[in-house]
Amino acid sequence: MNKHLTGMMAGALAAILVLLPACGGGGGGGGSAGGGAGLSAAPPVKVIVTGPNAVTYWNEVASNTANLPATATGSPAEQRPSDAVDLAVVHLAIYNALAAITGQYQPYGGLAQVVSGAVVSQQAAIAAAAHGVLKGMFPNRSAQYQAAYDSFLASLPDDAAKSEGIAVGAGAASAMLALRGDDGRSVALAPYVPGTEPGRFRGVNPVNRNLPFIKPFAMTSASQFRAPAPPALDSEVYAIDFNETRLLGAAVGSARTDAQTEIARFYTEAPLRYWQRNLRRFAMSGASLVDQARLLAMLFLVEADAGIACFESKYHYEFWRPQSAIPLAGTDANPATTPDAAWTPVVPTPNHPEYPAAHGCITAAMAETLKTYYRTDQVEFTLDSTVTGTTRQFMSTQAMVNEVCDARVYGGMHFRNSTLRGAELGTSVARWALQRNFLAR
Repeated sequence: MNKHLTGMMAGALAAILVLLPACGGGGGGGGSAGGGAGLSAAPPVKVIVTGPNAVTYWNEVASNTANLPATATGSPAEQRPSDAVDLAVVHLAIYNALAAITGQYQPYGGLAQVVSGAVVSQQAAIAAAAHGVLKGMFPNRSAQYQAAYDSFLASLPDDAAKSEGIAVGAGAASAMLALRGDDGRSVALAPYVPGTEPGRFRGVNPVNRNLPFIKPFAMTSASQFRAPAPPALDSEVYAIDFNETRLLGAAVGSARTDAQTEIARFYTEAPLRYWQRNLRRFAMSGASLVDQARLLAMLFLVEADAGIACFESKYHYEFWRPQSAIPLAGTDANPATTPDAAWTPVVPTPNHPEYPAAHGCITAAMAETLKTYYRTDQVEFTLDSTVTGTTRQFMSTQAMVNEVCDARVYGGMHFRNSTLRGAELGTSVARWALQRNFLAR
């Protein structure tokens, strides 16, 4: 690219960036806007990984079970696995078992279980709760969890505490499976017909269409936090977003730096592996088992509900991706957008509608959950990606949200407004869920 063109692109990009707001969700790193007064007054927290425990061990077993490819026959979860939803059921059962044993927290779902007068093994309860849910949801995947269960129990003292723990965990699993029942994932959907008019998503056989039909864990409905409509194609906001993604997200001839390319690629690891591995480490600390269980239950419940809400909005609006919008800009009736038939994004675009950005929804929901758990948004932690083989460090929960919003623009998969509205949605879902669940007794 010649120096004159590079200078023009840089100048255009600078003009665009002046008009762009920061990624939404909670406001730059200061106070929490409605999620809990005074959280930022707590001292900063550095997340230190001290090693695995029973909760994280069963998280890994559950992840390996739920993340196997879907099958044509079998249970509803085996035919249509939904990683965050499946992990939420497992971790809520674990949480309820330990809430019953310790008496520290209110059980999820009103599933009150009283443990009185007996010494109960928390380790055995965790294993039995996880195993019971996995066996109920994935009966044909026992190779992933049965040997792990047998060996885990064999490592525990064979005493009354172990027997009591198994009973408590099994009871928590049965109650959770009954509560979830037919969770809606088996709803039959008609074949998807992509749109052809300007602004409509053009994907063939897009993914996660069934997610809006799955019963939420805390929300009253999948549409409770539906995002507002995306900007009109002939609006200034749309033109600003369009030109930012066109300049930063192109595979060829972009204004993106090498560092921005690395950020874009970092967040392209499959979410079902990326989130489960990275979230697991937050529970590998020196906290008590019940607090580790509470944290992962919070994270996966919120991730599940944020995903359900996000995809409800996506399939409600069916907004087109930059990879369609930029080549077809001649049809959008906006004089401030210019078509580029050769434009392609620098990283592959997921096959589902653009608005709102799912990474914005989920990341903001995770950030709000961590902020609530640690009682501060000043949390220092690291995340890693198997795509880039690198680790990124954050000094606050909002910094993670901001970077993810940038990453989806740098990658050419999203428009800025989509990441903002996604972050707002995820934050709202998390606040709603956490104000009503996981509270101290």
